[in-house]
Amino acid sequence: MFSEKANTIFKEVIEKYHIIDEVDQDFNNPYDSQSQNLEHLLYRKCWIDTVQWHYEDIIRDPNIDPISALTLKRQIDASNQDRTDMVEYIDSYFLKKYKNTVPQANATINTESPAWGVDRLSILALKVFHMNEEAIRENASEEHRNACQTKLTILLEQRTDLSTAIDQLIKDIQAGVKYMKVYKQMKMYNDDELNPVLREGK
Repeated sequence: MFSEKANTIFKEVIEKYHIIDEVDQDFNNPYDSQSQNLEHLLYRKCWIDTVQWHYEDIIRDPNIDPISALTLKRQIDASNQDRTDMVEYIDSYFLKKYKNTVPQANATINTESPAWGVDRLSILALKVFHMNEEAIRENASEEHRNACQTKLTILLEQRTDLSTAIDQLIKDIQAGVKYMKVYKQMKMYNDDELNPVLREGK
């Protein structure tokens, strides 16, 4: 199943990141990048999400230097763009894979594309990892650990449900029951012509 492969790779990425546990560590994708290899795309996607997760932790430091915070905010913006680009690459993989599938006459469109489901699955993998850390953290109170264990149980159920839904969507696309229609992200804040602040600064 697709979701099993994705969840396995996401776990691999997150565990690999936490060996060094630094946002500026070197990135080495172990999967071949030729022909938009799906494993390569999934690994890259989760790595971006994992680094950004930790960017978001760092920028919430109440004592962070304002200049450092501004630099980090720009890194987060760039990471968000990379994240969106990866979603589009993954959707392109599915579009190419099922390009010869003829939708049935009564085929319907889904509320989100497969890759946006993958995006949510990658974030869930991070939530599961970090909630588990809190659930077993020895220097936390028993009340804290129990509360986090309860949340972890819900996250695991959510991951199972989301995985099932993604696999079903892919099956439906393959069978022509659903069809893909992907809209490219039309972000405006990074565009010199669409963001009035950037436009004025040109």
